[in-house]
Amino acid sequence: MTKPRRWALLTGAAIAVSALLAGCSGGGTAATNTNSDEINYALPANFTPNWILPIGTAAHLNTNNGSIAQSLYEPLIAYDGSTGKIAWNKKGSVATAADFASDGKSVTVTLGDRHWSDGKPITSRDVEFWYNLIKANKAQWGSYSEGKVPDNWTSFTADDDTHFTITFDKAYNSDWMLANQLSLVVPLPQHAWDKTSASASVSDADRTTDGAKAVWKTINTAAGKIADYDSDPLWKTISGPYGVKSFTTAGKVQLVANSKYDGGQKAQIKTVNLLPFTTADAEANAVRSGEVDYGYIQATDLDQKDSFTSKGYDVEPWTGWAITYMPYNFNNPKMGAVFKQDYARQAVQMSIDQKSLSKVVFNGTATPTYGPVPQAQESDYVSSTQKDNPYPFSTSKAKALLTSHGWTEKDGTMVCSDAGSGASQCGEGVAAGTKFTMQVLSQSGSSVTDNMMSAIQSSLAKTGIGFTIKTAPVSSVLSQTPTCTADEDSCDWDLSFFGTAGSWYFPAYPTGEALFSTGGSANFGSYSNKQVDDLINATTTSTDSSAVQEYSAAVAKDLPVIWLPSPDYQISVVKQGLTGFDQDSLANFHPAQWKWSK
Repeated sequence: MTKPRRWALLTGAAIAVSALLAGCSGGGTAATNTNSDEINYALPANFTPNWILPIGTAAHLNTNNGSIAQSLYEPLIAYDGSTGKIAWNKKGSVATAADFASDGKSVTVTLGDRHWSDGKPITSRDVEFWYNLIKANKAQWGSYSEGKVPDNWTSFTADDDTHFTITFDKAYNSDWMLANQLSLVVPLPQHAWDKTSASASVSDADRTTDGAKAVWKTINTAAGKIADYDSDPLWKTISGPYGVKSFTTAGKVQLVANSKYDGGQKAQIKTVNLLPFTTADAEANAVRSGEVDYGYIQATDLDQKDSFTSKGYDVEPWTGWAITYMPYNFNNPKMGAVFKQDYARQAVQMSIDQKSLSKVVFNGTATPTYGPVPQAQESDYVSSTQKDNPYPFSTSKAKALLTSHGWTEKDGTMVCSDAGSGASQCGEGVAAGTKFTMQVLSQSGSSVTDNMMSAIQSSLAKTGIGFTIKTAPVSSVLSQTPTCTADEDSCDWDLSFFGTAGSWYFPAYPTGEALFSTGGSANFGSYSNKQVDDLINATTTSTDSSAVQEYSAAVAKDLPVIWLPSPDYQISVVKQGLTGFDQDSLANFHPAQWKWSK
């Protein structure tokens, strides 16, 4: 068998921050923070943290939620880019080793000598607790994809307190299993959380399906009470370098160093203030006035870089291991039939001028992306088909493609005039008189995103495709554009956009089981293609990088979504003297690594 390949992705050097100082403006020179015990970190605009549980549900897959949870509950295997390359960060992990069997059908994991904040040891039982909860409640877990964890794990055996063995249903690519599956595991405090109700005694309830469901309900109910995060005893038993001191419903979070932490990433800064903003402009004003230690500016502000460096900041782009897109709702009762036509999606994609958007709207801080694998960094995973852009920009060719399939332009909008499933007709399910119009619910708070949507609207109009824009905070976008069936009231959405800082940040191995497999946990538009399902499955079992390239080519051609330029996660603005970390291209922040230089 081919030896499993490992790879490293070099990244940049800084992360982003924001503050609740929405009205700030102007201000004199910002001196380096002399308080070595505190830092103000700015969260992305309209990206409010709203979840503490280190098991995300579909409505809570916010990267900030994940970063906060990881600061409190250290993962089994921290796979990230925080050390300058995407790799296993053992300092930030509970596990110290993962030994795969020679046949690729099992792994034995070794835990470090670690303790919970209440002094109890972290053991294999805490990992089993996570596993039992996930197995019994997988449909509610935001990271679940059919056939993947926990479906492909046939048994969990605690060999002793610090060793356990997971057996798989077949041989897997160990790189994928480590980076994309085992990295999802978070040891949970079984001795404190294994309750079927808030008033119940701790037991072994998780070892039955009904019991695990009851425990899940209890901790998820508690996780829904944001105002209680700082007082509920449930959240006081932690394993990470920080704990929560305060957490408001408006998204302002204060983390304090966990004095009982005994892992490899001890906090260097005692207090971390995570501060929300409603707009990027408000955050930039706070940076200008020196109220933010770690913040960001928009791409349109890059021509003002000197004004920030003169105030004592370093300006560093943060490139993400990500793709950006708008998912179609293939089950929309009105437009779903249109979206299911290959030619229709091709016409839309041909109307998106990614090169101009990247250069003009993003001021050169975005990368045209033509398929499901990140293109901002070099890797072996991008196919030549995706690199070469199978649908180059041309509104004239896009319009011709529609007219050749039974559409006629009327008052500037294409209308189906020849219904039917013939080669020159509109296609199965598309009724005569259907107008080719789409509405996007787009993430609010960014003028760059607003400008991109306006440019897309203008470009699509030249093809004869109507495009209207509504905006909402990202949490609202996600909740209003759910996976749905045509008979549900919630299925009236056409397009969704939640990619102001990139739509999807991949784990190290950029496969698409969550995004584009049938029934995938983040397959919001209900895309389904049997060939793509088979290719995705192959990427998880083959050790040959060509498997990912074949997947890249197929999805680039099939257009399950509208591909858009992938922006840098942000243009970070960091006070001089704040050091100790690399910018994580997986879009997580790691406050335990931050420190003020003397």
